[in-house]
Order: sequence, then C-alpha cells, then structure tokens
Amino acid sequence: MRMAQGRAVSASEHGLNLFLVGFLVLFLELASIRWFSANVIFLQFFTSVVLLASFLGMSCGCLAARQRFNWFWWFPSIAAGSFAAARLTVVLYSFWKGLAVDVGHQASPQEVFFGTEYRDPDLAQFVIPIEWIAGLFFVLIALMFVGLGQMLGRSFDAFPDRIKGYSLNIGGSLAGIVGFSVLSFLQAPPAVWLLIVTAGVAYLLYRDSALTPVRGTALLLVIAFAAIPTQASKLHDIRWSPYYAVDHNIEDGTIHVNNIGHQEMIPFEQRGSMYSLIHLLQKRSGGAPFDDVMVIGAGSGNDLSHALRYGVKRIDAVEIDPVIQDIGIHHHPNQPYSDPRVVPHLDDGRHFLRTTEQKYDLVVYALVDSLILHSGYANIRLESYLFTEQAFQDVRRVLKPDGVFVMYNFYRQGWIVQRVATMTAQVFGCEPLVLPLPYQETLKASEPANFVTIIAGCNHRIPLAFKQQGTFWLNSLPQENLSVDGFDGRSRSSTRGSWEPIAPTRLIADQASSSQLTTDDWPFLYVKDRLVPNLTIRSMVMLGGLGIAMVLFFMPKGSGGLRINIRMFFLGAAFMLLETKAVVQMALLFGSTWLVNSAVFFSALVLILFANLYVLKVPSTRLTLPYAALLASLAVSVLVPFDMFLSGGILWRYVLPCLLGLGPMFFAGIIFARSFRDETHPEHAFGSNIAGSMIGGLAEQFSTLLGFQHLLILAICFYLLSTWTPTLRTRLSPAA
Repeated sequence: MRMAQGRAVSASEHGLNLFLVGFLVLFLELASIRWFSANVIFLQFFTSVVLLASFLGMSCGCLAARQRFNWFWWFPSIAAGSFAAARLTVVLYSFWKGLAVDVGHQASPQEVFFGTEYRDPDLAQFVIPIEWIAGLFFVLIALMFVGLGQMLGRSFDAFPDRIKGYSLNIGGSLAGIVGFSVLSFLQAPPAVWLLIVTAGVAYLLYRDSALTPVRGTALLLVIAFAAIPTQASKLHDIRWSPYYAVDHNIEDGTIHVNNIGHQEMIPFEQRGSMYSLIHLLQKRSGGAPFDDVMVIGAGSGNDLSHALRYGVKRIDAVEIDPVIQDIGIHHHPNQPYSDPRVVPHLDDGRHFLRTTEQKYDLVVYALVDSLILHSGYANIRLESYLFTEQAFQDVRRVLKPDGVFVMYNFYRQGWIVQRVATMTAQVFGCEPLVLPLPYQETLKASEPANFVTIIAGCNHRIPLAFKQQGTFWLNSLPQENLSVDGFDGRSRSSTRGSWEPIAPTRLIADQASSSQLTTDDWPFLYVKDRLVPNLTIRSMVMLGGLGIAMVLFFMPKGSGGLRINIRMFFLGAAFMLLETKAVVQMALLFGSTWLVNSAVFFSALVLILFANLYVLKVPSTRLTLPYAALLASLAVSVLVPFDMFLSGGILWRYVLPCLLGLGPMFFAGIIFARSFRDETHPEHAFGSNIAGSMIGGLAEQFSTLLGFQHLLILAICFYLLSTWTPTLRTRLSPAA
C-alpha cells in the first residue's frame, strides 16, 4: 500500500479506482463532446478540441500522480466553472447582436462551415476568432480531466499487476461506452449524463473524506448548468438526439440544432416551391409523375409533402436523426409521413444507397447539410460520404435507365457547385443542369452561391424542354403551380406570390477553381483543395502550444524529475491514427451513424483486452513479431484502395475490410501491454502515451492534405520511431 495524503489505500481500492475512473473518463469525454459542442457557439465543427483536451488533461494528471497537491479535489470547482463559461457564451451570442465569431473568414473561405454566415464580421462591433474560443475551452476542459488523470496515475503506480490493472481500466471504459450509448438511444437529456458523472465523483470524494458542502454544491451546479434549457419558453420543445440538441419551435415550425437554424416545416400551401421544381420540370417536359423516389435527408418532411402532391407512387424517406424524423412525423402541417406511399428509414444515406436493391426514377439529396462532425476523431461531417465519386456511382446504380438525380442546397460557394457538377458529369457521362435561384446567367468558382438545384442523370427530356422554351417561371406559391401545366409565364403579373425565372447557368472556372474532386479517400467537399486550411494550421499551433505549456507545468520538477517517455508517446500518437482510420472505414461500411461510432470504439477496447489476455498468457513474447504484423497490416491498408471492398459478397465486402481496419489494433495492443508491463513508472508511461494521443489527434488534420489512406503513413512513421528509442531496442530480444 502507499499513502494518499494521509490515508492508507488498499490494492483492492486502487483496482476499483482503475475501473471507476476508466468509466468516468470515457463517459465524461463523450458527454463533454456532446454538451460543449451544443452550447459553445460553432464548437460543433471542432469536436476534436474537446477530445484532445480530455487526452491532455488525463496526461497531465498522470504526470502529476506523485505530486502532493490533489487535483481531483478541485474537480467540482473546475467543472462548474467550465460549464458556466459555456453557458455564458450562449447568453452573450444570443443577446449581443454586435458580437460575431469569425470562423475561417467565410467571405472567401478555404473551408465552408454552414450556419456561420448569419453575422457579418465586417459589420459587427466585436469579432472573436473561433480559434480563441476553442483555445479557451481546450484549457478549461483539459483542467477538468486532470484530477481524474491524477487518480488514475496513482492507482496504476500502486496496483501490483500492471496488465490486470490496465484491463480493469479498459473494462471501466467499456462500461462507459455502453452506458452512454444506452442513454443516447433513450435520448436522455444532459442532466442525466452529468448526474451519473457527479455521483461517481461524489462517491470518490466521500471515500477520501473530501466531500465538503462547497464541493457538493459545485457538483450540483454542474447538473444545473446542464439542465438549464437554452430556450425557456413553452413554445420550444428541446430534445437531445444522438447528434444534436434539437430545439423545435412549436409555434412557427422552425428547428434549430446546437443553437443554429437548421430546418423549417413549411405548409405546402404557403411557400417552398423549390421543393416542387423537379416535379414541375418532369411534368412540363412531358414525363409522367415519378413512380419510385428516394429522398436522402428527408428531415421533417417538406420534400415528401411536395413529391406526394405531384403524384409520386412510393417514397423511401431516409433520415439519419431520429428526433428530427419524429418531429416531422408528428408535427409537419401536411403530415407527409402518415401517407402510405411514404416508407421512412432511419439510416445513413450512403449506407442505404449501398445496400438497397430497389431501383428509382428519382433520387433526391434534399438540403443535405449536417451541422456536426461525424466524430471527434475525424474531420468529416455526417454527409461527407454522400458527395464523393463513389457515392455518385452508387446513385447511378440504383437509378432506372431514365432516372433523374437531383441535389439542391444553399451551397455558399461557386467552387462547391462546380466540384459537384464536375463529378456528376464524370460519373453519368452527360453535363448536369445547374439552376440557381435567383437566376444567374453565369456562376464563377470564386463567387458566392445561393440556392442551387443540380439535375444529373441522362434523362434528356428536361434539358430539351429548356432548349425549346429557354426560361420557365416559378411561383413561390406551390398551389398556384398546381393549377397550371408546371409553369405559366402569363401569371407573372399576378399580385399573389413572387415569380422567379428558372434557366440553366453557365459555370466558369477561374482562379478559385480546383481540379480536386472528392473521393471516399478524400471526402472533403467543403475544403477548397488538397491543403491544410489556414484556420486549421492556426488552431494546431495554438492547441499544440497550450498543450506543451500544460505538460511542462504538470511535469515532475527537479533534477531527478521524469521526462516524457518517448516510446510510449509515439505508441499513443500512432494508435490515435489507427482509431481515426477505423472510424472512417467503418462509416463507409456501415454508415456514419452514432451507433457505428460507438461500435468501433467498443471493438477497439475489446481488442485491447484480448491483447492484454494474450500478454498474460504468453508473458515471454518478443516484440519483433507483433511489430512486423502491425507494420505489414498497415502497409496493406496504405497500398490497397478501400473502394475495392465496396461491392461483392459478405466476406469481401465486410469481413476483410473489418480485419484491415480493426486488426492492427490487436497487434498495437500487444506492443503497448508488453511495454507497459515493464515500465518502472507506470503512471508516467501512461501519461506519456495519452500525451502522444493528443499529438496523433492533431496529426489527423493532415487528412485534408494526404487523404485517409495515406494518413496511415504517419502512423507507420510513429511506430517506427517507437522502435528506435533506446529503452525499446534492449527489449527486442526474448524477455527475461
């Protein structure tokens, strides 16, 4: 036993600490990613900041394990302050209309972020760069995890069997993933998440006789800050889906997610004729109403309502968010989901495209623009894999010979429109129709873009209709369009409604044009070219500098003080990239859903447990063999294009890519467990490993330059660096 500030702690208590802290860290990490992303304005596009902050805090805590100062006792105050600061940002942004947040200069961006353009920084009284906000919460969240990391490091130092202790910690992490996944499925609110966390912290404080009234009050404040709704009015129904904080305004039908406007349920009779455009063009060109339709991004149901009014016989309505779909089912004024012709699907759009055997007359990407990243591990959004060459090939596969593919959205930038149009031309073999609203004769890549409809596929009736008539006129009142044959130029003088010209625009390449098309390996539709955006570079420098400063602050001092364990550091950096690649690879196989993410993280931890078991059963294992197997499997992943596995039988389509994506983690786990077992200072080794994970997370940002397949080259380099450290070279022989 060792003494922890005057109280003897038994080995069994340290074992319980390893399990419980593992649970609390993983659970709080997931809860923080969800809650801070929803409450700190625009942080939802940078969820990796929260993830990396949790890694940094854990690392610093482990490095401070032998300090007398008990950081865990300060967890209640730090957590309450962090949650209060997040609430303050919401209040300031909501009530101070002169405040703007600059997110990578969206007037001429290298990367587009939806929802950030509503306040012009040039006209604001005060402008804050998003990287400053990210840096502030990076430090606050990291400090929140220091106490848990310190307790974890002390328990590792005192537990007699390193591998069993590590397995207990992994077991707690598994319980944390399962627990949070269950709450996500039940759509539990944040107050429930934080109640579980604070109860665990309170128990540990009570066991140390440190649960004072002040600390108890601070823990209650954490729950209170999480429970306070952003909108207190009874007109607002706020629910938490597995992706967003969804705010449904019952009075006007608008839907906000994470405090950004997202959707509006529009009665067919009032407006929204852009949803009718493809059906009007089909009718005006002499075609019969579409029979079989797929709508990806069906949301709350506007697209469905218009399709039904124009005689569609069957609609597969695909939506990824269960809460938004449920709102549409119960609250859309036209009740499209209750129509027997509509078949709702709760699924990722790309996964549905890959797995359906149905053939369609029309496939619609209906305002597909998520406002959240796929996960904190990878810089992709929920819809990223819908806008790749391989995804468009999936669309072509499910279309009937005369089928039509339609995409419409507020694309923000001309180079995005040009990229999408170029990909459809390459995949379908014919030029798409690009119809901006309001009409523009030309659209340059360097110009802003508004609402644009892109019609692809080789249905020649609609292009021929434009050649014959030139321009159609669209009324914003859909019910008036029903009374005429699609469009009626004679009614433009009507006092009701607003008539807009509809005609194809000509795309012009200029200095902003990019030849880089999006693929499953480089799925960054909203990044201008193969580059690391300036905003990302500034953020990496800032977060890296803050991380180094915190590590130096918590590093043991004095001539006999420890330094970063380089070997464990590089193992952590490389493993983070393995997890990133696994997350994106499984998203392609099974869909970009929260459940797939949870399954990937769960599988990674299970593989680590298997690796621990292997080391326990084969204690004299050499590291040469697992290193060789690991590097060989990574080399295969780098050299073999992943799209080879997107068709074929179950073995080729699922089993082999899962082995390639997850298998290296088993060999990496063996290397870590064998190394960790023999470390003199386990708390220091574990802290160094987690610090390396933060560097691996920063290195993931190079995916916008390298793509995900070649990102593994960095992982290989990190693993090679771990073999070159002096402490490891002596162990590449049979263990004593």
